[in-house]
Amino acid sequence: MHASFHPDYNPMIRKLESIFTLTDDERQALETLPMQPATLKDHQDIVREGDRPSRSCLILSGFTATYKVTTVGKRQIVSFGIAGDIPDLQSLHLKVLDVSIATLTQCRVGFIKHEDLRDICTRHPRIAAAFWRETLIEGAIFREWVTNVGRREAYNRLAHVLCEMLVRLRAVGLVEGHACDLPITQGEFADALGITPVHVNRVLQQMRAEGLIELKGDRLNIPDWEKLKQVGEFDPNYLHLESDQAAA
Repeated sequence: MHASFHPDYNPMIRKLESIFTLTDDERQALETLPMQPATLKDHQDIVREGDRPSRSCLILSGFTATYKVTTVGKRQIVSFGIAGDIPDLQSLHLKVLDVSIATLTQCRVGFIKHEDLRDICTRHPRIAAAFWRETLIEGAIFREWVTNVGRREAYNRLAHVLCEMLVRLRAVGLVEGHACDLPITQGEFADALGITPVHVNRVLQQMRAEGLIELKGDRLNIPDWEKLKQVGEFDPNYLHLESDQAAA
């Protein structure tokens, strides 16, 4: 029943509501959208470049990476995926995937058939608009990452990505204060930032020494949020969040 709906139950709804105002009917339609749940182990490809998928993958929990690999085997991560994201939503309209998506951690996912996505978009045009907005924001994130990798120094690059991850995780309710679980390895950060794992380690040590971050295992805490934003030249406008609190 709709009365029993809780926004934390479906991360997709929580994510969409951070960027788009949904009606009760639209939330109900999304809540009952058919999906095939699965638990995937870490470091497993969900889809690969060249695939022609007939379904899209909703991340229910865990972290993923969207990436490309050069002919000599070097990996460039072009985005991180978190709960609520549908990182291959573009496959609904682009038949051949031009990227690969892999789990970074164990993930719970829901596979949604393209025919069911098309059906909900036909029945609820505003949901289609919400998905469109989500893919446009994905494009904005890609542009920011290109700027980050191409024009910022390693120290500022990492600060920027840490700021982005905190804001995106907060938007789906996965942040306490300025702390969150961030089980991304130094090697994975290196592939996202275009530097070596050794360089990532050096930057993290510098950030720790300067009081910008605290890392205990996979738990990240940011004691000085304003300073980290300044170092990363981070302005959350490109994430186009509806809630000022989520972007604060």
